[in-house]
Amino acid sequence: MRLSVNIDHVATLRQARKGRDPEPVTAAALAELAGGHGITVHLRADRRHMQERDLYLLRETVRRTLNVEVAATPDGLAVMKAVKPDQVTLVPERPEELTTEGGLDLLGRRAEVAEYLALYREAGITVSLFINPDAASVRAAVKLRPAIVELNTAEYGAAAAGAARDAALDRVREAARLAAKGGLAVHAGHDLNYLNAGGIASVGEIVEVSIGHALVARAALTGIDAAVREMLARLNGSKEEA
Repeated sequence: MRLSVNIDHVATLRQARKGRDPEPVTAAALAELAGGHGITVHLRADRRHMQERDLYLLRETVRRTLNVEVAATPDGLAVMKAVKPDQVTLVPERPEELTTEGGLDLLGRRAEVAEYLALYREAGITVSLFINPDAASVRAAVKLRPAIVELNTAEYGAAAAGAARDAALDRVREAARLAAKGGLAVHAGHDLNYLNAGGIASVGEIVEVSIGHALVARAALTGIDAAVREMLARLNGSKEEA
């Protein structure tokens, strides 16, 4: 399974002092050298962590896939057309949220999402839609025809080991099956960590996960190289899930 390393919180640490260290571009290079298959960042409207400067530097240096999460807004589109990342993941965004709180509302915002999908296609940028793992959202995504859907694993990630986590994993598994059957590449992410990522890795239709907070938190103690290698081991069966 592929791992896209989300380095947002490297920038969060830097922005705490409004300085230059640590540099997200350095973290990205180390993550790739450790075996990460791509780099993910979220350019928020309030620029609370990643800045436009970071995106331009990452575009010049990331050797694998640069994926930028962004809201479906004119500002986001303008920056993405200038930066030209390999992939854009459209996500919902609220100013007061600590982190993304759910998947896109494809039923209520279908026309708007379809418009941005078309605009990104015209710009030659691959689009992923971040959606909740339910049948209605998956069917709506299949009709919109993005290249990729990223399933929101927040419910699974928050569930305690046992029946609750198993039920949440079953919902992710069924959503992944429906999405793959509909011709979409399936990714997953949100609240995944070293204790629960193995369950998502068991879903055959999911080809990539994006993991950020847990990985950067581990990296603060062990270094990025060790943190990425350990996560890759968890995802690809070298170690049992805790």
